[in-house]
Amino acid sequence: MSEKPLKTTQFKHSRSLRIKAKTNVSGELALDYQVFDEIPVSDTFAWNNLIQTHLTNGDFDFVLLTYLQMLLRCVRPDRHTLPRVLAASCRCGDIFVGKQLHCHALKLGFSLDHYVLTALIEMYGRLDGVNTARWLFDKSPSRNSVSWTLLARLYIMENKPSLAIGMFNQMVDLGVEIDSVALATAVGACGMLKSLQQGRKLHEITKKCGLEFDALVSNSLLKMYTDCGSIEDARAIYDQMPLKNVIAGTTIINGYVRKGGFNEALKLFRQMNMDGLKSDSLTFSSVLPACARMAEHKHGKEIHGYLLRNSIDLNLMVQNAVMDMYVKSGFIEYASRIFLRMKDKDLISWTLMILGYSLHGQGACGVDLFCAMERKSTIQIDQVTYAAVLHACSTARMVEQGKFYFNCIKAPNVSNCSLMVALLARAGLFEEARIFIGEQKIERHVEVLRALLDGCRNHQQLALGKQVIEQLCELEPLNAENYVLLSNWYANSARWDKVDKLRQTISDMGLKPKKAYSWIEFRNKVHAFATGDVSHPRSQKIYWELECLIKKMEDEKHQPNPDFSLHDVEEERECIQIGHSEMLAISFGLISTQPGATIRVIKNLRVCRSCHDCAKFISKIAGRDIILKDINCFHHFKDGFCSCDDFW
Repeated sequence: MSEKPLKTTQFKHSRSLRIKAKTNVSGELALDYQVFDEIPVSDTFAWNNLIQTHLTNGDFDFVLLTYLQMLLRCVRPDRHTLPRVLAASCRCGDIFVGKQLHCHALKLGFSLDHYVLTALIEMYGRLDGVNTARWLFDKSPSRNSVSWTLLARLYIMENKPSLAIGMFNQMVDLGVEIDSVALATAVGACGMLKSLQQGRKLHEITKKCGLEFDALVSNSLLKMYTDCGSIEDARAIYDQMPLKNVIAGTTIINGYVRKGGFNEALKLFRQMNMDGLKSDSLTFSSVLPACARMAEHKHGKEIHGYLLRNSIDLNLMVQNAVMDMYVKSGFIEYASRIFLRMKDKDLISWTLMILGYSLHGQGACGVDLFCAMERKSTIQIDQVTYAAVLHACSTARMVEQGKFYFNCIKAPNVSNCSLMVALLARAGLFEEARIFIGEQKIERHVEVLRALLDGCRNHQQLALGKQVIEQLCELEPLNAENYVLLSNWYANSARWDKVDKLRQTISDMGLKPKKAYSWIEFRNKVHAFATGDVSHPRSQKIYWELECLIKKMEDEKHQPNPDFSLHDVEEERECIQIGHSEMLAISFGLISTQPGATIRVIKNLRVCRSCHDCAKFISKIAGRDIILKDINCFHHFKDGFCSCDDFW
């Protein structure tokens, strides 16, 4: 270093203001001086112990004060003193003091000591950047596995994982001893890069080193493989682990959930419990999203019940996960109860509940909740929460409130703008929507056009709807759904030549339009139905029930809306009304469950107007609550009405 060691008085002065402030708050400083007087001048071990105590307690100013007293009393620091004082200067964020300590290390002859060098590298890396730390590392002739690994970790902290892997490869080439920490660091860098090829090479190195099933290394490998999208590799390691742990199991569960392997996640969770692995809050918050589906709501309830029965601490993360599970599995009332009972709420809690109300057709409740948050909470509202309340405004068609909240977003993105377009279009304000789209220059964004199309569908704006569909075909020429929309529009106008031409286009381009499916869970088994499905063992009874219901509807002069002009599934337009997948699932629910029981159905696409009208009527004449989740929202049918207010 070019700097000369600074005097003790200068070192002391640099900390004087902070130490004085602490002296005014408490009388601890006077007590420390008494302790100093009692420590023998020659007993460096005792001084180091006192420094370590202050460091452990987070009293970093007292660490520096104790070191000053050592110097003032002519106590010579040893190789264990400086790393601790350097750690304190690092925690304080004071590089000025750190540089003085570096000078002390040079003067005392400890600059090449492994402990001191490692502490200096970390201090410079954290306070002055990894390049300075690398310079010091390269200049030092005394380097070991710890310093190599530390530098790799500093590269990771600066989001430079490729350089961290490069450091590890140099270690291997130079024959530096490889330990579990070095391997775990390099493997973690591979996960950041999502480099499966490099990760597998490191996996081979772990095998050669005999560290594949070291807890730290195996957990890092599992996370790397899941981050790289290879859940199969991760599961293979987990199954071979001689001693499985909760961290490893939770990592695999997380990986399954991220890839949509919800059943596998639940199976592994049960297996962990059978193997005696005690799940922690992270495990529960990882597995609960696997239950956030209507078909898996029983598993979610079981896990919630398990948490309550075993008096497991429901921290905020777990409570949010439980609430989110109930929202997405169709039990908005349960989610609301949990929310109201929560003593502490964070921004995630509020946002989940606001969006939950909106998804279940209770947009006004979501807006009211947002207002309550503004009044009662000091939490800083972010863009995600504003998007949630904007969604709620769109659901409730609260235009003025939506405009106000949109203007609160500092830098609105396309998703925020599409929510605003959806709000204006749902309210029938198509001219305002057109002007807004032009001002924001978002007319070529698919998300925005689909929001506008939804409004056209709700208000039967067929001419504008056709223009939007044609724009979608231009922007997404390989999306079969757009051609199906246009085909249905032409079919509504009896333009069969155009319909045939579009069908040929879809066929020539090798596109595959989406098929409609609906699911219903009964006695722990999920029953799936396709459009016009007759494969179910009880199909005869299912269709008979629907025919009887349709007859009652006709007797009461009820005519479902037959319009498919802006619908996105061609097969449903061509199929008789009682053959639609959601109607088959509802009928199965009616003949299979007890009178009065709620029927819960999931559909992979948007419910058509005809089925929507039928579901409302069935809920009235059968005295059943029907909850139908389609691609957009939850429809709660009760007494002839739907929670979406016929806007979806």
